[in-house]
Amino acid sequence: MLDICIRNGSILDGSGKPAFTADIGVRDGKIAVVGRCEPDCARQEIDAGGRTVSPGFLDMHRHADAAIFREGFGEGELLQGLTTVGNGNCGLSLVPQFGPHAEAAAAYLKPVTGDFAGIPVESLRAYHDALKAHPKPINALMLAGGGTIRAAVAGFQKTKLDRSEIRQIQDLFERTLAEGARGVSLGLGYAPECFYTTEELIEVLEPLRGSDTVVSVHMREEAMRLLPSIDEVLTVAKTLRIPLQISHLKATGKENWNRLAPIALERIARAREEGVDVFCDVYPYTAGSTQLIHILPPEVLKGGTAAITARLRDPNLRSGLLDRLKNGTDFDNYSRLVGWENIFLSSIRNPEDACYVGKSIAEAAGNADPAVFALDLLARNECEITMIDFITTESDIATILQSPLSYAISDATYPTGGKLHPRVYGAFAMVIEEYVNRRHALTLPEAVHKMTMRPADRYKLTRKGRIAVGADADLLIFDPTRVHVRATYDDPRQCAEGMDYVFVNGQIAVENGKQTNAFGGTVLEGTSC
Repeated sequence: MLDICIRNGSILDGSGKPAFTADIGVRDGKIAVVGRCEPDCARQEIDAGGRTVSPGFLDMHRHADAAIFREGFGEGELLQGLTTVGNGNCGLSLVPQFGPHAEAAAAYLKPVTGDFAGIPVESLRAYHDALKAHPKPINALMLAGGGTIRAAVAGFQKTKLDRSEIRQIQDLFERTLAEGARGVSLGLGYAPECFYTTEELIEVLEPLRGSDTVVSVHMREEAMRLLPSIDEVLTVAKTLRIPLQISHLKATGKENWNRLAPIALERIARAREEGVDVFCDVYPYTAGSTQLIHILPPEVLKGGTAAITARLRDPNLRSGLLDRLKNGTDFDNYSRLVGWENIFLSSIRNPEDACYVGKSIAEAAGNADPAVFALDLLARNECEITMIDFITTESDIATILQSPLSYAISDATYPTGGKLHPRVYGAFAMVIEEYVNRRHALTLPEAVHKMTMRPADRYKLTRKGRIAVGADADLLIFDPTRVHVRATYDDPRQCAEGMDYVFVNGQIAVENGKQTNAFGGTVLEGTSC
């Protein structure tokens, strides 16, 4: 006897092939039948006639490391079709934090992950044990964040590591992978990993040489030096013979739009032809979201948030820094690339500055110099501020989505307060509504492939992202013409519409468009799935 039979659905199996009509039978959390279910063979039957049935979507680039423990987590994810998320991205994994630099690491992580009080973060094993014991509406995995690992060993002060510190970092990578990390993430645009040279990066990653461990990289720069940044990570991957995932590919700044992204994709394709295992991913919004400190040049990031705050308060350093923000072209200088009017404040530590949330820096500054205002605000809030920055264009997003070497992500961050980026609630519905239904940049089978089997295969999740006998019953039933993103920049905390049913490991997590009380999610450790 089957637990559930889904009848008459238009099946997209995740491969990118055209839809076919079939029944799907579910037993013990697995897909048991793809074809024809006999009459009265299941305890529950669902008629999916006229609707699409697909695998659940996978978002392999999210920052829900802490949010997954919060009450209410999952509704916004499930109602856009997500059944699996990958956390610990951009080098900013919540674990491992321990030792004398733990406080500095926590201050750096909180604007991205939000508060994580009460969550064990000293090791991935401790984190996983806590997560396994916590009810989960969706599946989750963790990457070993290179920034957090380097911070645990050497903090944020040192720009040059000694041999002992490099060995400790290598050991921590190996330990965290042994404790169940699904891959490695790097944040070369963030401290402290921005201090690595290419040669040092290769040395630190030496234990991965020749392995099948995916290394997901937030590159050093994404604007004028996008192409050299791609060349750098391709050199690392080629030297070490490791799989490379280029995170959230984009060309920041209007002068780079419709120019650099096609060249970047050509370089990635050429590298694959030369034997490099490289793919990229992209989010379907023109705005990103990260800490406001990343308007600053890399040299200012040394020492962590306390040291950065001290520099911002030093009048002797102010004039030079203001000049760098006005004229600097040797780093991703957001103030020049997109303008203060396109950098919006999304969360702020001090309640007295909460009035600025939702405003651009240009608007919040009023008649003041926006650069001076931004530096004062950072100093006053000890750098605990996030921004939403409008940096790219829909045409580049479509170009990258159309590449056979890409898949879709959200890059959703979860600051505890303020305004979230709408991609937290809408990214995967946005792919369907905007880039399938409206722009016709992708067909529905192509889009589903880029949200299911493609990311699942990248991280060797052999039972996820596909409709096949023996696969986990992570399934969606929806009418693609009704999928709609409700989250906006002004009002982001609104769930997407259009998912009639969502199944997580065979349990009904969404029924008739409403979240149920099911907690069918699991922790995807190591190579177990």
